[in-house]
Amino acid sequence: MTTSIRILLGGLALAVAALGPVQAQQAAPAQAPAAPAAEAPAAKNGPPAGFVAPAEPRADESNAERNKSQPGNNAPVWRAVRETGGLTSLPGAEKGVLIQPFVQYPGSKFTTAGEAWRQVRNQWILPYGGSLLLIVVVAMGLFYRAKGTLGGHEPDTGRKIERFTPLERAAHWTNAIAFVALAVSGVIMAWGKFFLLPILGGTLFGWLTYALKNLHNFAGPLFAVSLVIVLVTFIKDNWPSADDWKWIKSAGGLFGAEEVPSHRFNAGEKIVFWGGVLVLGFIVVASGLVLNMLVPGMAYLRSDMQIAHMVHAVAGVLMMAMFLGHIYMGTIGMKGAYSAMRTGYVDEGWAKEHHRLWYDDVRAGRIPAQRSGQAAPLGAPASGHAD
Repeated sequence: MTTSIRILLGGLALAVAALGPVQAQQAAPAQAPAAPAAEAPAAKNGPPAGFVAPAEPRADESNAERNKSQPGNNAPVWRAVRETGGLTSLPGAEKGVLIQPFVQYPGSKFTTAGEAWRQVRNQWILPYGGSLLLIVVVAMGLFYRAKGTLGGHEPDTGRKIERFTPLERAAHWTNAIAFVALAVSGVIMAWGKFFLLPILGGTLFGWLTYALKNLHNFAGPLFAVSLVIVLVTFIKDNWPSADDWKWIKSAGGLFGAEEVPSHRFNAGEKIVFWGGVLVLGFIVVASGLVLNMLVPGMAYLRSDMQIAHMVHAVAGVLMMAMFLGHIYMGTIGMKGAYSAMRTGYVDEGWAKEHHRLWYDDVRAGRIPAQRSGQAAPLGAPASGHAD
């Protein structure tokens, strides 16, 4: 009984304490007339009567404004998860980290390696790489307009010399097709948003780039294997010689009336072979294997992939710029060059005009005019000498 009385009294005490502030609020209006006199001096230096301070912008309003000016910018979301780590069952390093942590590089404004990579890609590789490719294309157009298709000064004799064996042509075309697939997909993935996205729209462009990304990944290993075969197949005829310097000093006679005599491959083709196929090809393939995660024992950290991407992009752009000139000369730039790689044979007149030293070796019997034993095209007789 005593305990019940104590509980009842405690409840009454709590009720009185709760009613106290309410009674104080009800009694406050009685003192209201004195309030304006106390606040009057502050009104002289304060805001005018009726002024209402604007409310602080809410996070959703800031995001709405950002979405208007920068559609798709989810920077606040990613800032919130930066440096957020967690547990994951996925194998490998950094799989539980959503965003690279802050790292302040000495003398750099970038706070993360990811931001540094992004700026290098967007402010250096894309604008300067795209400009280089456009300059090469424009230069080829101007050269074609000024010179037209080279060759045709030596009349055809009807006698054919085998310039490329079936194995050499198979290696070349396999490598060329893989390169074109990689170049086209790479250009669209890198610069397509500037010239294709406005035309196709986001959905179709997204599906296109997704398909090209998979094509790029599968064509890469084929390009790597065919590149090795091309190197082994053509290396014996691409060793530098003293005659190459004469060709280089006069730019092969491209700006003159006659071509400079050369062996089976001139100095320009050798530069493409050693600089483009070997050096740039090795860099592109090595960095591509890293990006495809085909290097055994590698941790594949984010920083590794970012460095590999920048190296891959720079080497790829330089390789495309160099091979554009090679493709130009092998198609519309030189008469008979495309049919040589398509059929394997050239006329003696073509060999004499474009590769005089090689033609002299064939004429002297130091190089056989027929190496594979296949029939010459169109029934034309194959000959190892000229009349």
